[in-house]
Formats: sequence, C-alpha cells, structure tokens
Amino acid sequence: MHTENLSAWTHEHVFTGQDTNAEKSTRIVAAITATMMVVEIVAGWLFNSMALLADGWHMSSHTLAIGLSALAYTQARRQAADGRYAFGTWKIEILAGYTSAVLLMVIAAIMVWSSIGNLLSPKPIHFVQAIPIALVGLTVNIVCALILGKAHHLGQEHDHGHEHAHPHDHGDNAHHDLNLKSAYIHVAVDAATSVLAVLALTGGLYLGWVWLDPVMGIVGAGVVSLWAWGLIRETGKVLLDREMDRPVVAEIREVVEKHPEWSKTTRMSDLHVWRVGKENYSCVLCLVTDDKGLTPQAVKAALAVHEEISHVTVEINLCPH
Repeated sequence: MHTENLSAWTHEHVFTGQDTNAEKSTRIVAAITATMMVVEIVAGWLFNSMALLADGWHMSSHTLAIGLSALAYTQARRQAADGRYAFGTWKIEILAGYTSAVLLMVIAAIMVWSSIGNLLSPKPIHFVQAIPIALVGLTVNIVCALILGKAHHLGQEHDHGHEHAHPHDHGDNAHHDLNLKSAYIHVAVDAATSVLAVLALTGGLYLGWVWLDPVMGIVGAGVVSLWAWGLIRETGKVLLDREMDRPVVAEIREVVEKHPEWSKTTRMSDLHVWRVGKENYSCVLCLVTDDKGLTPQAVKAALAVHEEISHVTVEINLCPH
C-alpha cells in the first residue's frame, strides 16, 4: 500500500476575540463595583445586616472577577502578536471567564456558611440605616448591567455584520463573548442579591422577620451557584476543546462526503475540530482515497465556503482500490 501524507496550513489571522468597547466597559464597571463593595461591607458591619454584609463581601469577588475580565482583554490585545500562542490569545479571555465562575461558586459557599451562622446566632440589625445602602447598591448594579449590556449589544451588531459576509447560522453560542458574559453575570448576581437584601431588610423592619435576612442570604447563594455552574460549563467546553458536536463539524463532513468530483473515491478516516476564536475553528482531517489527483489544496478550496474554518490541516492517504 502506498501512502502519501500532505498538509495544507492556513494561519492568516490572529484570533484574539478582542473587543475594545468590552474592555473599556469592564474597566468602568470594575471601578464602580469596587467603590460600592467598600460601602456595603462597611455599612453591613456597622448596621449588623447579614444580607447587606453578604452582598458586600460577595461583591468583592465580583470586583476581582470583573477586574480579571478587563485584564484578560488587555493581555489578549497586548500579546496578540506573540508567536508562542499557536492559535492566538483568545483563550486568555475564556480562562478569565472560567476563573470568574469558580470565584462565584466559592463566594456562594461563603454566603451559605455565614447565613447559617447568623440563623443560629441572630444579632440585632439596624434596618433603617441598612435599607438605603442596599437601595444604592441595587441602583449601582443596574447601572453596571446597562453598561455591560450595551457593550454586549455592540458586540452582537459586529457579529451580525460578520454573518452577512458568510451566512452560516450554527444555532449555538459560538459567537458569544464568554469573558464579557462572565462580567455581566457577576453584575446580574449583584443586582439579584441586592434585591434580596432589600426584601429581607424591609421584611425585618415592618414585619419583625429577623430570620428573613439570613434566609435571603441562602437564597442568594443558590442563585449565584446556578449562574456560576452554567458559566463553568460554557467556558469549560471551550478550554477542553469539546467542540465535536458543533454544526460546523457536520458541515466539514458534508463537504467531503457529498463533493461531486471525489466523494465516491474518498472517505474521511479522522477529523478533529476545535475553536480558536469567538467565530473561528481549526480542523485536522485525514482522508483515504484512490484518486491520485486529489490534493490538500483542493480540499482546502472546497472548505473555503465556510469562512469560520480558519486553520486547516489535511492529510491524504493514497490507497489504490
């Protein structure tokens, strides 16, 4: 048996996933969140509000995580031309999103622990002073959510314009900025726990339900855990290259199996696809054929209709009969 191994490589783009608007927005939100974090922690300690203190402490993790998101954008941009990154620096942003999700899980556990302790050993709460602080925190979180929401909307408009150039709707989350999403989730979690803190403090003030404050802390921890787990799954799939269920994989197979010139003489013996950018995939495919005229360049040309396939390696094994 004669075997011929040929490869066709393309590396025409640097895949950073960089969005300068998203970077600026996360920096602004990180500064705002850090300021509010200090206010809530001090107020919760002074007024003995578990819900307010929990909101402030878990906001500290959000400050760290959102700052990490901004840093990831900066590093991805600064190191984009570094040749040591085989497929660009985009996964720096994904790693930041994953780390943010892990921080959310940790802070949820701390919230549960603190709330249970306050249920078992309740302390007097200064409701009148704590409620205005919680309302300010809620307002700040809404403003931050609007800032990040605008950045996300602008990013979607950019992706939508890109789709007009190659209209392949994959129906998945391939075009989502997971780093920006992680920052947005942190802000949304802050807003949700701020609402719970306001409800708990109001119930305690007017109904005398002191127990409501730590209970809302536990409920808030549950909300945080759910959102964090979803983000861990999304970013984890990218980091572990679990992409073989993407529609783009079926599109690659279709190019080979239904090509009018060489589909009857060629079969695909191996295929690996992984994401190297927000909208870009790399693939390695191995073909077995008895067509002596089939070249890697021909396969690459056939795959060119799918512009999201940005880096292609083709191995051809010539096996007569």
